[in-house]
Amino acid sequence: MTDTPARLLTLLSLLQTPREWPGSELAERLGVTARTIRRDIDRLRELGYPVEATRGAVGGYRLVAGAALPPLLLDDEEAVAIAVGLRAGAGHAVDGVEEASVRALAKLEQVLPSRLRYRVSALQHATTPLTRGDGPTVAPSTLTAIASAATGHEKLRFGYRAADGAGTRRLVEPYRLLATGRRWYLVAYDLERADWRTFRVDRITEPFPTGARFTPRELPVEAGDDNRKLLGISESQERAEEVDVTFETPAGTIRDKLPDWPAPEETGPDRCRLRMAAPGPQSGALEWLAARLATLGMPFTVHGPDALVACAAELGDRLTRAARRPGP
Repeated sequence: MTDTPARLLTLLSLLQTPREWPGSELAERLGVTARTIRRDIDRLRELGYPVEATRGAVGGYRLVAGAALPPLLLDDEEAVAIAVGLRAGAGHAVDGVEEASVRALAKLEQVLPSRLRYRVSALQHATTPLTRGDGPTVAPSTLTAIASAATGHEKLRFGYRAADGAGTRRLVEPYRLLATGRRWYLVAYDLERADWRTFRVDRITEPFPTGARFTPRELPVEAGDDNRKLLGISESQERAEEVDVTFETPAGTIRDKLPDWPAPEETGPDRCRLRMAAPGPQSGALEWLAARLATLGMPFTVHGPDALVACAAELGDRLTRAARRPGP
């Protein structure tokens, strides 16, 4: 093998297997002399790969742990396995690994050949986890698109659904992703509003890195190491209440009537349950939500939050009074 870069990559791939390689065996595998192998080993060391050599009749070369992590070479099966594992880490709130999983997944998916992307996607869609966490879910593709834009200092455009259901288009300079419990947040500088904003990632749709670069701004808060202060997320936001409504109708019917809402869960024949984050009571959105549920024309029961139960009861009383006919 006369191509030096190709030979170095092949040599590195062999050394990454957990065994010791005699110099003669490496030379035979690569079709070069033992002297060439020694020179190639020196090149790998210069690139930061900690290759250890042992002397003697059974001596040879092996890759050992170093002070820093050098680039790794992966075969197709290894790349697919790591990508699937990273998607699982990003999609399930495993304490302390969510952000690292997203960053690593963004780097890996950027260089995956299309055939391997298809295999990763197919395996992901064919797998159903046995456990189901509470709270909204976020697609790994959404996370990796945002993470790539933030890492590359690239302006990001996306659709956003507010707590009251109103949809807008945003153009932002993404700063950082943060996972809190089972929720993901994006802190970014909103260019159209000329101010910092925090976005719930589960409400973001079609994130699109524009390719336009920006110089990162400094946050206008003294956040220190407190990520909650950094993102302006209060404890009440983390403990946000959940809308919980049961409908006496199939889930497909509700999905057809509320296509932009989270999909309800089928809980029995002609019965389903809808759970989603509750808007703040101060916004007036709970009154709107109660009225929207009433206009569906389907029997339903509101289980929570208490403020929405109260809004539904008050709306029912008003409608009842409005429908009363005066006596003779």
